[in-house]
Amino acid sequence: MVKENFEENMEKLEGIVNELENGNLNLEDSISKFEEGIQLSKKCNKMLEDAEKKITILLEENGEIKEEEFISNNQE
Repeated sequence: MVKENFEENMEKLEGIVNELENGNLNLEDSISKFEEGIQLSKKCNKMLEDAEKKITILLEENGEIKEEEFISNNQE
């Protein structure tokens, strides 16, 4: 199984958006593309959430390296 990365998924999502915006698809194909786009969007969002969880800030405290979780200003 090939693991897709964020950039590849975003390119696919952009392609789907372009196809939908062109308006050349019939209703059935449009719905199928929309569903595929939603799934890709969810994958990308999950990848971003996972990456944010992994981000750490290294701080030097009393001569020792301390690792802290990154807290985004966008979180409420």
